[in-house]
Amino acid sequence: MGKGRIEAFSDGVIAIIITIMVLELKVPHGTTLDALLPLVPVFISYVLSFIYVGIYWNNHHHLFHAAREVSGGVLWANLHLLFWLSLIPFVTGWMGENHFATLPVCAYGVNLFMCAVAFHLLVRSLVKHRHGNEALAEAIGRDRKGWMSLGLYAVGVALSIVHPWAGFAMYVIVALVWLIPDRRIERKTM
Repeated sequence: MGKGRIEAFSDGVIAIIITIMVLELKVPHGTTLDALLPLVPVFISYVLSFIYVGIYWNNHHHLFHAAREVSGGVLWANLHLLFWLSLIPFVTGWMGENHFATLPVCAYGVNLFMCAVAFHLLVRSLVKHRHGNEALAEAIGRDRKGWMSLGLYAVGVALSIVHPWAGFAMYVIVALVWLIPDRRIERKTM
């Protein structure tokens, strides 16, 4: 089956996720710079989450641009990814509002880990549906970057239990790794 509807639906959901996140930024009750200080943790968590949602949107776009056909399994795998992405505004708000306390930072990392698992499953379901997706399968290969990310998220969750800022730093490192779209797909399919 064609892929246009899955791309359009996913773009819409991701746009709503970003909208929900920005609506969580509350206007300060004051006109001085001091009134902004309590919002710094909320803003920091928003920026990282915005970057993550952007990374997923960008890589999702590349993935579906390279795919030629989708199956029912791909539709479900995509919904699974969108489910975990839809929780990002919740864990972002929780982490920022609680100034990077241990449990919210840990929950944020678990959510990022599950987003990565869901993206991995989406990639695998597209590769498994080989009809028209041979170039994508070749481009993905063993997916070292994806596997590395899962490991780094797990380390980040463990670190956040010991020291939340160390876990948060690990999440930033994974985001930096993924800021540049996956060039494997661009080289093989574009």
